[in-house]
Amino acid sequence: MSCYDCCIRCLGAVPYTSLLATLLCYTGVALFCGGGHEALTHTRTFVELYFARDVQDFIVLADFIKYFQYVIYGLASFFFLYGLLLLAEGFYTTSAVKQTFGEFRSTKFGRCLSLTFIILTYVLAVIWLVVFGFTAIPVLFFINMESSCHKVNILSETTLFNQQARVCMDARMYGFLPWNAVPGIVCGNTLASICKTPEFYVTYDLYICAFAGAGITLLALFVYVVATTYNYAVLRFLGRKGIRC
Repeated sequence: MSCYDCCIRCLGAVPYTSLLATLLCYTGVALFCGGGHEALTHTRTFVELYFARDVQDFIVLADFIKYFQYVIYGLASFFFLYGLLLLAEGFYTTSAVKQTFGEFRSTKFGRCLSLTFIILTYVLAVIWLVVFGFTAIPVLFFINMESSCHKVNILSETTLFNQQARVCMDARMYGFLPWNAVPGIVCGNTLASICKTPEFYVTYDLYICAFAGAGITLLALFVYVVATTYNYAVLRFLGRKGIRC
């Protein structure tokens, strides 16, 4: 057998769907964890400077940021190991193994393991869908804030009266602060000046990065579900034909 034939057979044994899902998963988790960690750090400074005067008003938010950053470290480690396990499972169950090693051998333990990965990945995808939804909240906040600032700038240039003072942004509506927080809300030219600060744009971009990472990770989990389900179906089909060890 020539070297070229060996390379073709090796490439044929690669579970490309699982490999693609692993790359998507690592990319998404890196964006979510990196962007989310830094975004939370900037959020504390951002809220403290512009939306809360008393430390007690954002102490709950500060504690949430502190503990969730530790959760992010755990998520990064978990998805790194889980991605490797799913990729290994893809190598084990891919139908290309039959072409490479001859007789396809599967055990009851192998089929049970594949079914376990299907269930775990499906549950994880449902949980991550909720995480993806919560990640959209700060992105929506900054989108609305940028839109309000744009409206303030237009009103300040086109009207003689102080109508731009009626345009406000309330951080309490998005759950960042309790309802008794002071001021909790910024309006008019003060709001427009906040939107011109580097802190605003940096935090905005970091949340977009985290949101995109959560979406990519969710896509990777759905690809994993498809790949593991197909692999399990192949194992069951071959098992019914009596191809077992």
